[in-house]
Amino acid sequence: MRTPRKVAVVAHTGKTLDGGLDELRRCITGQGVDELLWYEVPKSKKAPKQVRKALKAKVDLVVVWGGDGIVQRSIDVVAGSKTPLAIIPAGTGNLLATNLGVPADLAGAVEAAFHGRRRRIDLGKLNGEHFAVMAGVGFDGAMIQDADRNLKDRLGKLAYVWTGLRHVNGKAPRAKVIIDGVKWFDDEASCVLVGNVGTITGGIHAFDDARPDDGWLDVGVATAQGALQWARALGTMAVGRSDHSPFVRMTRARRIDVKLESKLEYELDGGAREAVKRLTVQVVPEAVTICVPSVEEAGAALRDDAATVPAPSAV
Repeated sequence: MRTPRKVAVVAHTGKTLDGGLDELRRCITGQGVDELLWYEVPKSKKAPKQVRKALKAKVDLVVVWGGDGIVQRSIDVVAGSKTPLAIIPAGTGNLLATNLGVPADLAGAVEAAFHGRRRRIDLGKLNGEHFAVMAGVGFDGAMIQDADRNLKDRLGKLAYVWTGLRHVNGKAPRAKVIIDGVKWFDDEASCVLVGNVGTITGGIHAFDDARPDDGWLDVGVATAQGALQWARALGTMAVGRSDHSPFVRMTRARRIDVKLESKLEYELDGGAREAVKRLTVQVVPEAVTICVPSVEEAGAALRDDAATVPAPSAV
């Protein structure tokens, strides 16, 4: 693989990892690049303008520094182009990076960006906006809406647990879900989720069979209401398959239409969006190229992880 010669960095200044942006610049300039374009933004929603500048400049690689919010906003712009995107996971959840095996340390992430594989993955597109991990409405959307940036900065992933506990006793709204043109669900639903990968908000492994390059989106509807039913549903997810819970229905589709009886907030890759009554989600196959570790690096990481697990004691 040819080393990228013209590289753009789009960085969220409110996020940090290891030695920070100064170390990132040193790591990248040490890769022998000819030209480095550097864009810093204070908020994720300001990233798209800078990503468009980078694409207009015909860079070989876009490096995104930050969390799920800026990654999603950047991917929404890069989608459909041939320019690869590298993730430096400096956020709270780092959902896409985690699902794709991008190293959580700065040096490892830069290594994957410049010397790893280029993996073409699918995206979902909801109401005109791309997402790479998941979209959700109902309990999930309300949970994300309340887990504001200050709370996430203080509690990290626990912010989602804390805010989630405040919503488990809320009334489940009625939702009609149409899968590839066929009515699939029409009842009270506390949460409707559409996933492109397996692990979602709060580190929950919700979609056991999801792959980001299979041309499908996984769909889940949760009917659990109240703390007891939610505890049973989440317990099943923790120790077995999500679709084995009596409070969860799952399938897969290329297009999902959701009609709600009242307006609800929804979320994309952990970012809150305004309340709506209708959602239309479609898969966009092989929409974006993401830098991931080489096969050898990924295998070594798995072996290292296995080596840290204590051997079972003799009975």
